[in-house]
Amino acid sequence: MRYPDLHMIIDGEKISAGHRTTHRVVNPATGETLGDLPLADAADLDRALDTAQRGFKLWRESTAQERAAVLQGAARLMMERQEALARVATMEEGKTLAEARIEVLMNVGLFNFYAGEAQRIYGRQLVRSGGMRSTVMYEPVGPVAAFSPWNFPLGNPGRKLGAPIAAGCSVILKSAEETPASALGVLQCLLDAGLPKEVAQAVFGVPDQVSRHLLASPIIRKLSFTGSTVVGKHLAKLAADDMKRTTMELGGHGPVLVFDDADVDTVLATVVGQKYRNAGQVCVSPTRFIVQESVFEKFRDGFIERASQIRVGNGLDEGTQMGPMANPRRPDAMERLIGDAVARGARLGTGGERIGNQGFFYAPSVVSEVPLDAEIMNEEPFGPVAIINPFGRVEDMIAEANRLPYGLAAYAWTQNAPLQRRLMREVETGMLGINTSMIGGADAPFGGVKWSGHGHEDGPEGLHACLVAKAVHEG
Repeated sequence: MRYPDLHMIIDGEKISAGHRTTHRVVNPATGETLGDLPLADAADLDRALDTAQRGFKLWRESTAQERAAVLQGAARLMMERQEALARVATMEEGKTLAEARIEVLMNVGLFNFYAGEAQRIYGRQLVRSGGMRSTVMYEPVGPVAAFSPWNFPLGNPGRKLGAPIAAGCSVILKSAEETPASALGVLQCLLDAGLPKEVAQAVFGVPDQVSRHLLASPIIRKLSFTGSTVVGKHLAKLAADDMKRTTMELGGHGPVLVFDDADVDTVLATVVGQKYRNAGQVCVSPTRFIVQESVFEKFRDGFIERASQIRVGNGLDEGTQMGPMANPRRPDAMERLIGDAVARGARLGTGGERIGNQGFFYAPSVVSEVPLDAEIMNEEPFGPVAIINPFGRVEDMIAEANRLPYGLAAYAWTQNAPLQRRLMREVETGMLGINTSMIGGADAPFGGVKWSGHGHEDGPEGLHACLVAKAVHEG
């Protein structure tokens, strides 16, 4: 299929390059140019802000049924357009077509869930004496500036748009410049489903310039950001200047605790595929495997065997199990981190090298017996590499899981019920999977603790993050 023409959407208008600076969008599997993306100038951003202000005044007065109808309509359109949306996402980001199709379904489920939640924004009345009445009501927070990254080019924009629209907010979406057509496809489904053109817009640009411009405006009342911890801290400081509400879904370094009572083959059958999903470019990717000594060698050797058999190729090709990395920065990071680990004494079990002479392919990699002072033990690798280390005592395994300032997702494998309950209490994380790698769902809160951010997307919590409480007391 042909890659779509690129544009911004402001006040319903599709804005092409014209006099604007452009960004070259590249296919990570081939290195070929897909298209040139127009980048917003100051006038574009001011127009987007003005439109968002008008859109909020309009949409906050919409009924719950009107919001639900738009979200349900968009979900239906995404199902009808699933193959086209998935192919665009694969062309831009590199993930396999099967993964991109699942990403569309994630959005469908989320939009349908929020269509229901839009009709369940309940307040409450408090009991008072003497004829006095007190009411707690919830109102939309206001125009939202939403910034989404490239690793889930369909799912991330869906998360940024679904909850604010259900709550009655307007949105200015700035998704990643590497994957613009995917985000535009999601927004177009909403507009085609009847969302007023003033309510949601898509702009692109130099990230720091766009964020500073939007967050400096009093029109924006909430920031929603998914991305790295470094950038998240920077944006949180900008938002603090105007006391804007924030939802921050930041980096992780997912620990996986494998205890000696777990069935190693069952664990491997689950976690190896999850590790190399989207070439490891997943914020909740299982990464640091903390394995009890009695099963360490079996686990490590089995992991290496399975990783070495993964079929790497163009995500559009039949049979591909892992596509390229999304941009040239990621293979460079893999070489740096794995090279540093090996130089410090780690064992390279498989991978550790680029594949081919075009695109951004990197081999599925495994390093083990890695010293704690290696960079890869302390910096999120965000790539196709598993780190496997042996530990003896349960206390030491939990301490290693909690050692870093990150706390987004963690995983544990054990059949010991008291140990499971201990892990629920003691592992510092926003999401914990016990004997499963499935830690997300439209109805479950998604978010982290410590440096992995605050606030939640998905679930009722994601909707309430776009609302403010007002207490009204009547005498």
